[in-house]
Amino acid sequence: MIKNFDLNSYLILKRKNVNAFIDEILNNTANSSRIVQAMHYSLMAGGKRIRPILCMAASEAVGGNADDILPAACAIEMLHTYSLIHDDLPAMDNDDLRRGKPTCHVAFDEATAILAGDALLTLAFRILSSINVIDDNTSSNWLKVIHKLSFAAGYNGMIEGQMRDMASEGSLLSLEKLEDMHSLKTGALIEASIFSGALLGGGSPKQIDQLKIYAKNIGLAFQVADDILNVEGDPAVMGKAAGTDNARGKTTYPSIMGLNKSKEFAKKLIHNALQALDDFDNNSNSLRAIACYIIERER
Repeated sequence: MIKNFDLNSYLILKRKNVNAFIDEILNNTANSSRIVQAMHYSLMAGGKRIRPILCMAASEAVGGNADDILPAACAIEMLHTYSLIHDDLPAMDNDDLRRGKPTCHVAFDEATAILAGDALLTLAFRILSSINVIDDNTSSNWLKVIHKLSFAAGYNGMIEGQMRDMASEGSLLSLEKLEDMHSLKTGALIEASIFSGALLGGGSPKQIDQLKIYAKNIGLAFQVADDILNVEGDPAVMGKAAGTDNARGKTTYPSIMGLNKSKEFAKKLIHNALQALDDFDNNSNSLRAIACYIIERER
């Protein structure tokens, strides 16, 4: 872990800020219907908030103010949560637990879960497009963020990754195809989160390019770590079942490389990510600490 940097306190503070913003948005709506209850249930179920925190940390790394981009960070969490609601559905992964609680379709019903996911997706872009901009450059950057996130979350990114994941069940993928799939399913939104924070924070083209390298490596490391946890993680700590990948016949890094080599691969990816931050000052220590956390976490 990064010396003299208290990651736990940093994560607690950023989660608190994200949760407060999301809570305010949903509590301010005049609509308290079942669909809003389902949206609130899934959003506030205790997620790690890694993607919005990465967005804010990337902004800080280039000298920006994380509070200024809180709407973007929270929109990213809505996009992520929508994808989880849909991934958990019986037609896809058919999971009963998410973040230690019954999944949305179990807590409510399948139709409500589908609509709650749809509602979070559209709400995310309403928030992104409701920013009061002060000049043409700021306006242009927010538009670039909307474009980047819609691409990453769409059929060229996260949705394609999920489609490949479902289609590959029962088949043995090559390591190259596995990496391609997860660069879409998991990596695309992580990369877009960091890009968004860096751009809105005023990062230079060189800084943004280096952060893209960082993002690509931690995005893949995040998935490798998830695969490892699915094998040896504690369900009580993770808040979801273990062993599900093997039961569904999914190709994972441990199934191809074995557990030990998978752990070595994850460490190599984090090393590459940290190298990409060599030219950054101490404002990027949060990114350094999060990179290490990704492979040390237990959930």
